[in-house]
Amino acid sequence: MLVLPAELTHVQARACLDLLRKTAAAEREPQVVVDATALQRFDSSALAVLLSLRRSCQRHGKTLAMRGLAPRLRTLAGLYGVSGLLADEAPNAPDSA
Repeated sequence: MLVLPAELTHVQARACLDLLRKTAAAEREPQVVVDATALQRFDSSALAVLLSLRRSCQRHGKTLAMRGLAPRLRTLAGLYGVSGLLADEAPNAPDSA
C-alpha cells in the first residue's frame, strides 16, 4: 500500500510522484492502493499527482484504488471534473498492528 504524506502541495509534488511511481511499479498486486488518510494540507497538485500515478499504473497494467480521501480533496476533484477518475474507494484493510 502506498501512503500519501501529510502535506502535498506544488513544493512536494515532483518528489512525491517520483516516489509513488517507483513504489507502485514494484507492487506485485494488480491493484495499487493509495492511503490518503494522513493527507491534511494539499492543493490541486495533489490531484495532479494522483492522476499521473493512475496513468502510470495503467501503463503497467495495474489499477489504482484510493482509500481515505479527504472530503475537501473529493470536492476539489469534483470542481476540476475528475472525481470519477478517483472514485474507486479501496476497502479498509484490517489493522495489522
